Amino acid sequence: MKTVLALALCLTAPPAIAEVRAVLVGVGDYQFLDADLRGPGPDVALMAGTLLDRGIAPSRITALTTAPGQLPPGIAMALPTHDAILDAMAAAGAASGPGDTMVFYFSGHGSQTPDQDGDEPGGQDEILLPMDVRGWTGAEVQNALRDDDLRRWAQGLLDRGVQVVGMIDACHSGTGFRAAPGAGTARVVAPEALGIPDDAPEAAPVYTPPLRGEFVFLYSSQPDQRSFEYPLDPADPEGRWQGSFTLALSRALQAEAGASWAQVLAATRATMQQGAVRQDPDGEGPLLQASVFGTGPATGRLPVTRGTLQAGLLEGLATGTEVTLYRDPGGGEALAQAHLTALTASTARLDPAPPATAAWAEVTLPAPLPPLRLAPLAADATGWAAALQASVDEGLAVWATDEADLVPVLTGDTLALAAPDGILDPDGPGSTPRITPQAGEDITAATLRIIERAGHALRFRDVMAGLAGRRPGKPVLTLDIERRPVPPAADGCGKAAQGQAFDAADPLNPCDQLWLTLTNRSGQDQDVTVFYLAQDFTITALWPANDISNRLAPGESARTGLQIAPDTPANVIEDILVVAVEAVPGNARADLVRLATPDRLRGSFAGLHPETDMIERLLDPDRLPRGFSAARPPLAYLRQTLHITSPSR
Repeated sequence: MKTVLALALCLTAPPAIAEVRAVLVGVGDYQFLDADLRGPGPDVALMAGTLLDRGIAPSRITALTTAPGQLPPGIAMALPTHDAILDAMAAAGAASGPGDTMVFYFSGHGSQTPDQDGDEPGGQDEILLPMDVRGWTGAEVQNALRDDDLRRWAQGLLDRGVQVVGMIDACHSGTGFRAAPGAGTARVVAPEALGIPDDAPEAAPVYTPPLRGEFVFLYSSQPDQRSFEYPLDPADPEGRWQGSFTLALSRALQAEAGASWAQVLAATRATMQQGAVRQDPDGEGPLLQASVFGTGPATGRLPVTRGTLQAGLLEGLATGTEVTLYRDPGGGEALAQAHLTALTASTARLDPAPPATAAWAEVTLPAPLPPLRLAPLAADATGWAAALQASVDEGLAVWATDEADLVPVLTGDTLALAAPDGILDPDGPGSTPRITPQAGEDITAATLRIIERAGHALRFRDVMAGLAGRRPGKPVLTLDIERRPVPPAADGCGKAAQGQAFDAADPLNPCDQLWLTLTNRSGQDQDVTVFYLAQDFTITALWPANDISNRLAPGESARTGLQIAPDTPANVIEDILVVAVEAVPGNARADLVRLATPDRLRGSFAGLHPETDMIERLLDPDRLPRGFSAARPPLAYLRQTLHITSPSR
């Protein structure tokens, strides 16, 4: 169930203390369905105890469960009916204010129903099943909680400055699975068991913006997996049962108070009892990198498994990077230090070999980066040669007499940066990037900024193209583009016209909108990131936004859009770049948004930005990092070039 969930009267009054409130739902007994579970009651009790251990007051916790006798004392209780759940969510939300945190937890059955408003690219709404859920009425599953309901509730809180934490221990999808062997029970009710016909109508697709605000959502499994509960003692199936995800998540939350949500998720994934089938938890949201129930970022750590770092080039690492090793995902004493060697797309070897107890690594010193290669510029009287020399002196570039990355070309009083062939404006006047000082910049500062961005952008493009290669058979991913012409207006851009098919041979105009539909055509889950490479070498991440899940199941689509800036100059050549990484079972999502152009790539030009090391490494055959595996990872790369014409139409 992805993305369900992005007044003081006296000046001397003390500030309000941020509070955490929680609504915990566990549905084990169903009134109208033959689908009872054993784990949700113990799950809610375990999660309530975990929250109490983290300092949340029992009066701030409401538990709606079919097993109230298992709860710790002091917690408000009710049965998990549809109306009672909504009432508890509304009451806890109304009591929360800016800076507070609202936790929603659900353990029970999930399923799918035909999409009613067109916001689901796959045509199905995910639903959670309260104890009084009934069957299909012809328009909906009666008394089900839809992801749309949770989204509206969450956005209302986020709009008021409340942080939202969602944890779902239920299946996301009820289709395409075989019966699971063993003693585990899947937490899914198939749509046909709810009386939903195969030919139930679905709404026409519409674009739904992502949630806005500070949130994090943790899910018990991938969209194409089931979530399971198991007996704690396999020899005693009549004893206590627990949701596999809830048990591992609670242990991770109890283990380290200073960890981030991403670290808790990684620890949950690494220690999760898989049982008879694979179950890989997932997470999304801007708070993934924030400390649990905190406001500041936690120190990022990467998992180490059997002596190998489970991160590599796609996480922005490079050969020679120094890491410090730890036992826990947050805090604790350092065990040792090591350097990274033999990098692949998603792993790295540690040198020297780490201690057996090392399970996490923290980057402490990024590796030095190779500079951009510039063709020399003849002496000039306008100061551009000196500005380029400043970029060399700062370590951003080196002079290259052959195989240059860029060729500086003087054109009037302006400096253009041509491609290695040195041709100026091959696609019309202005199509070669110029170095243009911004407000407060002289030509030296502008040159340093553009050369730095160019190094980042060109190496990003080379790396992705080098990692992807070609694959036989049908494409992994398709990109369909709809163009909506937009006329200019006095205050910027006017109203978009009706959409039309995009033709790459037909130049775009400033203000035009492009709507992108990405569809996974492969038979495997794909983690997809979309970038926009502007003519000034700035890389902007278009999708995903707010750290939402970017994983597309086979056949699933995602939709995003962009608008050409109204002040875009004539004959600009820019690119849409799409990267799809095949999902690896047990690994975190490959979200490459961090590889977009950061505010400053190298701080004071002499340092390094640890998240951009990978794209500062050239991957042409003669310049591979030492120890880099030549094996291509499962990665697809699409590049769509856009030609933007003059603003005067």
